[in-house]
This record gives sequence, structure tokens and C-alpha cells, in this order.
Amino acid sequence: MRLNDPFTAEEMEAMRRAGRTDEERTLEGAFEKARAVGKRLPFAEDVLAAYYCVRDPATPRRVKWILLGALAYFVLPTDMVADFLPVVGFTDDIAVLTAAFGAVATSIKPQHREEARRAIEEA
Repeated sequence: MRLNDPFTAEEMEAMRRAGRTDEERTLEGAFEKARAVGKRLPFAEDVLAAYYCVRDPATPRRVKWILLGALAYFVLPTDMVADFLPVVGFTDDIAVLTAAFGAVATSIKPQHREEARRAIEEA
């Protein structure tokens, strides 16, 4: 197989499966982390609203990818500023999430925010 050869149907399906697995892992990680810190983290509701927006089949694919990127950064154990540092630990996460939310603000619907509030209350 040469570098420029097209992918086979089996290879394409394997890449799709891997992408769905990574997406699910990212979403579940963001959901669990946001619920775990819940009321102590001022932007937990925003993270969970983004989670519900990505899960919504009506959300455009472009919006989903922007939010998935921001949520992946949120759940990564290594980032620019370590999350365990008091006060400044989540500042980089806030910056990334704020930029993503600004880009897709109209796609995060009131029902996504309501689901996020319920998830925090149930935690």
C-alpha cells in the first residue's frame, strides 16, 4: 500500500468506529468531571449544557466538533495550567470553553441548559 492509495471500505469503517469511541469517551469524561465538581465550579452548567448540545441530534456537525474540542480540553489531565492549583487551575479551561461557547452560542438551547441544571442538582 502506497501513501496516496485510497482507504478501503473496511479501513474507513474502522476509523469511523474509533472516532465514535473517542467522542463517547470525551463526552462521558466531560459529563462526569462537570458533575463531580458541580456546584463548586462556576462554569459546570455551561460544560453540561455543551454536553447536552453535542448529544442533541438537531445540533449541526460543525457545532458538535467545536464543542467536542473544548470538552476534550476540559477533560484532558494535562493542560496549560494544572486543574488542581487553587484559583488559577481552571482559568485555561474557562478560556477555551468561553471561546467555543462564543462561537456556537445560538446552538446551545434553553433545553440544554435546563438538562444541565437538573444534572447538577441530582449530583
